[in-house]
Amino acid sequence: MFVRIAALSLVSMALAAGPCAAQAVKPFSFGLWGDMPYKKAGDDPKLPAVLKSINQSDIAFSLYDGDIKDGSSKCTDEVYTDALKMFNSMAKPVVYVPGDNEWTDCHRSNNGGFNTLERLAHLRKVMFPSANSLGQTTLALEQQGKLGEKFVENSRFSHGGVVFVGINQPGSNNNVVMSEKECKNKSARDNAQCDAANAEYIERDTANVGWMMASFAAAKAQNAAGIVVVTQGDPGFDLPETEDFDESTQASVSGYRNFMAKLTEQTEQFKGQVLFVHGDTHYFKLDKPLYHPNKMLTNFTRLQTFGSPSLHWVRVTVDVASANVFTVHPVIVQQP
Repeated sequence: MFVRIAALSLVSMALAAGPCAAQAVKPFSFGLWGDMPYKKAGDDPKLPAVLKSINQSDIAFSLYDGDIKDGSSKCTDEVYTDALKMFNSMAKPVVYVPGDNEWTDCHRSNNGGFNTLERLAHLRKVMFPSANSLGQTTLALEQQGKLGEKFVENSRFSHGGVVFVGINQPGSNNNVVMSEKECKNKSARDNAQCDAANAEYIERDTANVGWMMASFAAAKAQNAAGIVVVTQGDPGFDLPETEDFDESTQASVSGYRNFMAKLTEQTEQFKGQVLFVHGDTHYFKLDKPLYHPNKMLTNFTRLQTFGSPSLHWVRVTVDVASANVFTVHPVIVQQP
């Protein structure tokens, strides 16, 4: 189903521009980071160098693709306030996209056995205090929901001829619970909570698809050269594949199937470039994984960001007036 272009050995990779990139817009750069810091991995001493590297760069803003803590520590309130302090220490605007470790996985016994939907509601109230980004300077955001309410975390903004979209689609299969065994495994959940999780997934997935499609419509209306869609969960591009095995049909990634199918359709109908960004797996990857080995969806590129214990970030340069829209540079942070 997927075509791969190896990227780990690349310092940068230019992504082909669509025909709508003829506007005279000044080039700019933005940053991507996430899945850090993980205290149990010993990340705390490494984090200041990453923040310093981002702060001293020439980026206009950054997007953080989820996981403000590790997956085996408690989801207590200070986790969120500590993350806010981290984001608000950044000189440039930061757009935060939720990950699984701060809500989906909080039911785990080693996470404190929290109700995941209560933690999601708490996250929405605390991590999205206004209609602006986080950071010492801020960006105005369009948000799908009202402050403190459902889907406030889904955001959108335009900059330099590109539309940026943040969507709450985290790891752990997007909060889908496939069986009673999975429901109770190392978890404080009961059956009613797992039923509620699946109902939450259906409602949020519908909202996510609607927000994504509206964002493509906005990009078309603006004649945007590209669109950047940022989520946290790995939708399963890298599962083993053979001629008789379609990784996207596997239960472990079933929670992403509907959204990714709709994203593929929107990409097919879009003249510009689509950069799909996610974290969750902690390896930097840059490839073109759609559709299959015999047919590539040329204007779709997947960028997977670094994550603990590899505390680095990615700088993306946008030039809509050149032959390329996006150029991707992994930034390796040297630790003191």
